[in-house]
Formats: sequence, C-alpha cells, structure tokens
Amino acid sequence: MDLIAAGYGSSSSDSEGDSSRPSKAPKLTTSTALTVNVAPDVSLEDPNYARHIYTNPTDTSLAVNLSYDSMLQPVNGPVNPFASTETQVRKNVWTGHVEENMFSDHDFRTQQQSYAAFGYAKDPSILSVASSGQSGAGKQGTGFVGDIEKAQQMDGATIWDKLPKHLRNNQNQRKRQTRGDASVLEGENAYRGPWATYHGEGIGELAGPTEEERDKHDASVKAAEEEKEKRGKATPAKPIAAGSESTIFHGKEERDYLGRTYMHVPQDLDVNLLGEPGVKECFVPKKLLHTWTGHTKGVSSIRFFPKSAHLLLSGSMDSKIKLWDVYHDRRVLRTFIGHSKAVRDVTFNNDGTKFMSASYDRNMKLWDTETGQCISTFSTKKVPYVVKFNPDEDKQNIFLAGCSDHKIYQFDINSGEVTQEYDQHLGAVNSITFVDDNRRFVTTSDDKSLRAWEFDIPVVIKYIAEPYMHSMPAVALSPNQKWLACQSLDNQIFVYGAKDRFRQNRKKLFSGHMVAGYACQPSFSPDGKYLSSGDSEGNLWVWDWKTCKVHKKFKAHDQVVIDSAWHPHETSMVATASWDSTIKLWV
Repeated sequence: MDLIAAGYGSSSSDSEGDSSRPSKAPKLTTSTALTVNVAPDVSLEDPNYARHIYTNPTDTSLAVNLSYDSMLQPVNGPVNPFASTETQVRKNVWTGHVEENMFSDHDFRTQQQSYAAFGYAKDPSILSVASSGQSGAGKQGTGFVGDIEKAQQMDGATIWDKLPKHLRNNQNQRKRQTRGDASVLEGENAYRGPWATYHGEGIGELAGPTEEERDKHDASVKAAEEEKEKRGKATPAKPIAAGSESTIFHGKEERDYLGRTYMHVPQDLDVNLLGEPGVKECFVPKKLLHTWTGHTKGVSSIRFFPKSAHLLLSGSMDSKIKLWDVYHDRRVLRTFIGHSKAVRDVTFNNDGTKFMSASYDRNMKLWDTETGQCISTFSTKKVPYVVKFNPDEDKQNIFLAGCSDHKIYQFDINSGEVTQEYDQHLGAVNSITFVDDNRRFVTTSDDKSLRAWEFDIPVVIKYIAEPYMHSMPAVALSPNQKWLACQSLDNQIFVYGAKDRFRQNRKKLFSGHMVAGYACQPSFSPDGKYLSSGDSEGNLWVWDWKTCKVHKKFKAHDQVVIDSAWHPHETSMVATASWDSTIKLWV
C-alpha cells in the first residue's frame, strides 16, 4: 500500500539500465486537490458461498432472478473522481432516469377531475415524503398541489367524497318550486305537479321590460340624441358648381422655346413613339423605374396618352385628376380639380386632346387636356361607374356611360343631351368595351351577366349568364381585337370571343390571384403575348397567353393593385396603380 500511495517508478527496461538511481513519484500539477481511494470497500465473501449475486450497474437485462436483498445492495468498487454527478446517475432515457410506477387509471382520473373541480390534487410523486408520512410532499409538505388552503379546508376530499352543504359548488343553482297541494287550484299553494318551474323564470307572466328598464332605455336614447346634436351631423361634400372648376399647372412654363406644350410627342428618345404598337416583342418587367406620389388617397384608374403614351392620366379617390410625364423629369404636369367626390373612371378620346371623367358626385366632366379647362358637365342624377368614347373617328362627339341605375346612357357632347338609353341590365353597369370594328359593344354588370349590343340600337343581341358565373367588373380587349379578358370575382379571368358569337374560350382560363371584391383591371401586352392583372394583396400577376400559366408574380404595392397598363411602344414598360395612393412604372 505504501508503494501505491507513493506512486510507481520507471518501467522495467529503465530499471535494468540504471538500477542505482532511486525512483521518484511523479508530481501532480492539477489546479484542485483530488482524493483517490486506492483501497475501496470490496466484498470479502467467498464467491462460492456468497449470499448475494453481484451485477453491473449498467446492465439492462439479467439472466437470473435476483432476490430483493441483492437488488438493494449498494454499488461497490472505485468511484471515478473526475465524473460529474450527472454521469453517475444511471440513465434509461436521454434526459435522465425515469422510474416506472403503477398508477391506476381510476386514481388518475379522480385526481384530474378533483383538480378541475376544486383546484387541488394529491402529489403523485414517490421521490418525496409529506409531513403526514405519505409519498408526495406537495406544497409545503402538505401532500397536495394547487390550492393548498382549499385542500386543507375541504380536508383533501375528492369528487367522490360527500361534502358539507356549505362547501358544495351548487350553491348558485336555481331552486325549483314545490309541487303544491293537489286540492288547491289557485293561489300560492296551487297544484303545479311535474310542471313546477324554477324560481325567477316568470312563466305565465307578461313578457317585456319592466318600468325601470323602460325608464333606463329612454334615458339612454335621450342622452344619445343629445350627444349627436352636440357633435353635429356630418356635412356632405359640397358639389362644385359648373363653371367653377380649376386647374393647376406644376411646371415652370407651359410652352417651350418653340411654343410647344407637353402635348408634343418627344423625339429625343431611343424609341419611336409614333410607330405602330405591338411590332416589338414584349418582355416581363423586372425592376422598378419610377414612383409617382402626388395623390393623397387611392388611385382608381390610369390611362396612357393615345398612340404615343408619353403622358399618363390618373383619377383618384381624393377627387382629383392628374397628368404625369412618362419620360424626362417624370413629374406631375397638371392637376384637374372639378369633382367633389372620388373619381371612378377616366378615358381619352382618340387624339387625346380631350378626356372624360366620371365621379361618385354623379357628374361626368369633359376636360381639355392641354389647357385644363372643363368644357362641359353631364349628369343623369345617378353614379356613373364607367365612361367610354366611341372609337370611330366620325363619332368622337359621342360617349357612353354605365350607371348605377342599371342603364347605359349615350350622350352627344355637342348638344349635351342623352340620345339613346340601353336598359336591359338588372344591376349596376361596370364596364363597356367596343368590339367588331366599333359596330357593337359589350357590357358587364353586377347582375352577373355579359350582354352584347348593336351600337345605337337598344336591343341585346347576345346574353350570357350561367349559374356558375360571378360578376365581371373589369374587361380588357386583346390587341388583335379577337378576345375579351373578363376579370371574374371568383378569382379567375375568363376569355370570350369578341366576334359574332361571343362564345367562351374554355381553353383559356387564368387563375391563381386573389381579387374577390375588387375590380382589378386586366391588361394585355402590345404584342398579345402576356396578360397581366393586379390582386388584392398588392401583387402584379403576369400570365403567358398561349399556355395560360403564371409567368411571373411580384410584389408591386402595399395595397390592392386596382389597375395596370402596358406601354404600347416599350418592350417591357408597365404602369400600376394602387389604393396606397401611388403609381409605379416598371421596366
């Protein structure tokens, strides 16, 4: 033992070579002193006559049956001084040691329901002992968990134990009336039998509020009326009288050194704005080029200047109309002020010298694009939802207006009178689209139908209404004049023929976007290769017209993208308008 305590010397080979040198014990250079038990307690019994069977503590299975005394023997042998307390614990799961104990389902349910009813239950742990000697210490040695005060008050009763009346939970239960005396027909003790009601039900009494409740109600109504009078009624927006419209020019000078206004088509660009639209192959926009932030409320519609598209017209819910520069400075050029409520729709005539605006103030105004002057005002005393000029060159003095009274009105600008009424729809008219060389036009309405008309003849030549159809508030005409893309409120875009039969093309169906409740305007690329539309989540969707598959989807605005328009001469320029009061230009 002394040799063990002193430490071992050199190996046998070293001792043979140098036996005269005394061996020295190596010095331990540890930061903490360790005590090593070099002579642990071991059993001195003869294994042949041993009364116990010794096993390894790490064994998980035994081949023999052990006696109770053998299983409770302490662990013998040296202890690793470097092992932590966690490693010394015998683990049978990843996080530690779990003992399996027998706990009947009936006892578990009893304690669970007692805790739900009274707020306390017995501590099921067997690793601790309560002050009363039972297993499970609980809180403060009471043997219970939860509300220990109530457990002591109720003497640890469970749901199966009978409690005193003052401790029961049914103190607030309604009491039933007595059956009464069978010999008494009327009065307090009249016979009720099995039809006896509960106290306070008032069966057989007159229903209605009591006098106190009536007085309280009258007082509250009177107070509400007085409060309303104090606040004053909301004053509606005052309509702008005809002739009092105004305009604001935002540039330095209205004319340049050659006397040209912003109506002049710029020639210093790398694109021919006077060329034929749709000649170049179009591509999907990839990045944001510019953002116009002039409106104070949501933008409801945008229109490019006819043919050249060097200007952009926008109508907004702030009751103003603005004209923007698409090239050069890309700033607002002019603001048109003449409506008292939100502007619903704007549209140019063929040459762009004039445009029409429709507003929720039930007025339609004709404006001069160059000077900003309001030429005339039209009204049907109903809200106009859409206005459209006749595209024929010899009919530029005629425009159509779809209104909330289910009618389409045909106005003559020269006389200012209604020359024709188209009255067949059963709901507000949402869109008007001229087709078939402008001899016919197609309208959609809130009555979930599509109707085709001969121009100037108020008779429907085609009526389309199916049980599965939803309202189609926005319609776009393809560049080849053959197809109509109709935005349906069931989150799909249906395609109908724009020729004689107006049949639905069931092979063309565009879906994936969410537009339910919003009249998002679809738009075709100039070459007809792509179809685009906004959605209610601020995204712009672009589909391939040939395959009907989604070509691209990207986040364009923070709120619903209500309108989108492709530039007729650029290969990938798209303008989007949103209810977040901005207009963005993408390339």
